[in-house]
Amino acid sequence: MQKTTKPLRLKGNLVLLRSIEEEDIPSLYQLIYGDGDPEWKKWDAPYYPLEPHTLDSYRSHERARKDRLRDSEPDSRLIIEVDGKIIGTVTYYWEHKPSLWLEVGIGIYDPDYWNGGYGSEALTLWIDQLFQVLPLARVGLTTWSRNERMMRVGEKLGMKIEGRMRKCRIYEGEYYDAIRMGVLREEWSKRS
Repeated sequence: MQKTTKPLRLKGNLVLLRSIEEEDIPSLYQLIYGDGDPEWKKWDAPYYPLEPHTLDSYRSHERARKDRLRDSEPDSRLIIEVDGKIIGTVTYYWEHKPSLWLEVGIGIYDPDYWNGGYGSEALTLWIDQLFQVLPLARVGLTTWSRNERMMRVGEKLGMKIEGRMRKCRIYEGEYYDAIRMGVLREEWSKRS
């Protein structure tokens, strides 16, 4: 039995975050898996291979993700849309749910939308929403030292580097650091 949750829409100046609908699956699938060697994957944890999916298995994966949510939980993944075009997703996942340790993520799959403020606004809307609907003390973000753009976005949003695990990621024969960033609820609420 599939849950019925109220679709979520969060509107900014540049982006719309919204719930993933069944008719979005083919477009999302094409964005994520359409290119055999996508540019976005070179920045989004490329040391982990992209999980292979067919359109049907991706559709099942999305349904299972929604089914795992409890009735009181907000949707864990939303589409980022610009002028009616899907460009990416925002997500959250529980690092340790009993202590409410939550991490956010973002994927802008279309490089034409990199460096235009879309990611910053999408994450701002997303973190605002999560602080509003969940009793969180902190929101975290994990990246790696080669992804300097993601670290700058985190800093722009008021996140602080809370941990740096040195030389624990290998990509194309080079070592990189794992970076943990975070923002506390009281820091977020003081942002101007």
